[in-house]
Amino acid sequence: MRLNLKQILGFPLKQKMRKVSFPFNQGTFMNIRKGLYPVLLSVLLPLSFCTQSGAKTITLESLLDEMVSVEESARYPEPFYTCRQESSYDRRSVSPDKPGWFANDDGWGVIRVDEKDGRKEKVLFDEVGPGVITRIWITTLDKRGTWRFYFDGSDKPDWIIPAYDLMRIGIPFLGRGLLQPHTSYSPEGKGGNTLFLPIPYAKSCKITFEDEPGVNPTPKYYHVNFRKYPKGTMIETFSKAVINRAKDKIAAVDKLLLSPPQKKADSLSAGKQLNAKETLRLELPKGEYGVYRVTFKIKGADPEQYAQIMREIIFQAKFDGKDTVWVPLSDFSGGGMGAPEVQSWFLTADGKGTVESRWLMPYKQSGTLMLKNLNDQAVDVSMDATVSTLLWDERMLYFHSSWRQERGIPIYKWDEGELCKDWNFATIQGKGVYKGDLLSLFNHAPAWYGEGDEKIWVDDDIFPSHFGTGTEDYYNSSWAPVVPFHTPFGGAPRADMDSSHGYNAFFRTRNLDGIPFGKSFRFDIEMMGWQRGTVDYATTIYWYGDYAAKAIGTSGEDEATRALVPVPPNPVTYKIEKDSLEFEDLKPVDVSPSIHTERQRMLDFADGKWGKAYQFLGKDCKLGDHVTFEFENLENRPYALTVYATKASDYGILSFTVNGKDTGVTFDGYSVNVVNSGPIALGSFTPVNGKITLKISIAGSNEKAVDGRYGKYLFGLDCITLR
Repeated sequence: MRLNLKQILGFPLKQKMRKVSFPFNQGTFMNIRKGLYPVLLSVLLPLSFCTQSGAKTITLESLLDEMVSVEESARYPEPFYTCRQESSYDRRSVSPDKPGWFANDDGWGVIRVDEKDGRKEKVLFDEVGPGVITRIWITTLDKRGTWRFYFDGSDKPDWIIPAYDLMRIGIPFLGRGLLQPHTSYSPEGKGGNTLFLPIPYAKSCKITFEDEPGVNPTPKYYHVNFRKYPKGTMIETFSKAVINRAKDKIAAVDKLLLSPPQKKADSLSAGKQLNAKETLRLELPKGEYGVYRVTFKIKGADPEQYAQIMREIIFQAKFDGKDTVWVPLSDFSGGGMGAPEVQSWFLTADGKGTVESRWLMPYKQSGTLMLKNLNDQAVDVSMDATVSTLLWDERMLYFHSSWRQERGIPIYKWDEGELCKDWNFATIQGKGVYKGDLLSLFNHAPAWYGEGDEKIWVDDDIFPSHFGTGTEDYYNSSWAPVVPFHTPFGGAPRADMDSSHGYNAFFRTRNLDGIPFGKSFRFDIEMMGWQRGTVDYATTIYWYGDYAAKAIGTSGEDEATRALVPVPPNPVTYKIEKDSLEFEDLKPVDVSPSIHTERQRMLDFADGKWGKAYQFLGKDCKLGDHVTFEFENLENRPYALTVYATKASDYGILSFTVNGKDTGVTFDGYSVNVVNSGPIALGSFTPVNGKITLKISIAGSNEKAVDGRYGKYLFGLDCITLR
């Protein structure tokens, strides 16, 4: 098989690539110097090896080239493959019509356990036939143990990782483009990472994990996304020799992912002051072309109305007479409600009204890009599109993006599986490739909403070919993060509060892990959280499809023009009393040796409110243990002391001593639910040498107290006032 450069590159050789600098201002991204792409082009050109018979062999290098080829992202795959995911989902989930469909012990699922050379190896992945692993996501509480990769039927591991930690994979030139630690990651503590370096294999691949001998196992969460190719597909297996040969290309692609190139081509522009209900149109040249970049700029919007206006500016696109895009610009940007900053391979937004899309939009005959203003306020808008000739071949597909919104969706607690429901994130009919999505939401519940797993059904699946372990896991993070982050493959553009109450957004795009489908695609997600409540979900999907393909159940103008919910007050700013001192911010001067203390977040408990949403927690306590605080620089006059504490089922009885004198006040911390105690008045006391010393002791426990994991003498201190 012979390929000319036009077929390899996707554009005529006479069209040059210009030098670019595409700086990302997030700490996740490295600064890449100008002029990088022309240098990388020579590294990225060879797409594959060829055998003497002419059949294309899939190699690590060809996969890396495909990863950063926008032209290939718009084509139906050849050779064809199915995309699947193996994960640690709870194996009690077997069918939607049977108990256990919403089972949530997602850290223990494995295929089987193999006994090998005296070891017990948990088999996480075991595939026979040619394939490619395109993404590995993992996280855990305890990283001790050993990963082993066995390729092509070998009974000896071909690759070993000495921990449940992909950061220790042993490839020194792998950067943050292809390997990303999660926001919760620490080398010795909990947290995980995601690897996007492709791992090809010719005949088979088995991945196992062995817990370190003598260590009690902890949940090991994982996803392995992979392509399954037809028998006979020529693939070169991953090895140390292949890695060493491809090291320059790995480094080049890693850098390119962090600094997307700009294509040198014709630029078309349109702009005007767009009045209410008006549409700006940009007509594209006739013939076979591709839109490589579109930059949107929205100016002159009232800052107080920015979020609503960006939601009510609608991006529409029509190619060859068919409408393929209808999405609010705030959501098309990958940011969602509020149109925050976004930094990724396909999409960039500055959070101030400028959005750049690098999704390739091919067409055969005609195309039109549109912005429609559904807001009552006139707004200055513009579009600038980079357009180039692009051969339409038999594998080329149209770019699609659609939007769906639903408000007041019930969420249930993670242990209420019999009540939980699957919510339809997206449904597509026809032929295409799924390339990514945005989940933008308002969480009305007081705590984490995202315990639910994704379930993706493709074509004739009788069980989801993708069954996940949690919403944040799907979005390449872990441990219920409420932290904005950006990577080439998406991130969390918005996370307003530690509790996850209010506005949040997760965003994911797919390069090698795009999902091809021949006739149908369905994406459901479990509505499951830490507490009962409701959420408002708005989902945007990005995909390529043939002319007949269409998304089902999309939303339109009625939903786009609904007023956004006002941003609620942040609970970490809440104070029980204006002049109260928070115990979690104080350092005790004395603590009994057996007591373990920590600053505990209280946002997850719905039956009470705590100052700044945290408390000082003492656990592993014994009868008679104590903790002592000092308050200094006080005037020589009486002060009334009032303490606010916490009650729970395993909390003890407390006594209080001030300046060495027993106050006579005791507090029983027992309660079936976790609640704030309300005021505990200790009396009035005069400082000694400008100080008041407060000693809090464990005086006993209620007969109903639960003797739990940390005993029955726990205590929680919220705040204190001295007046």
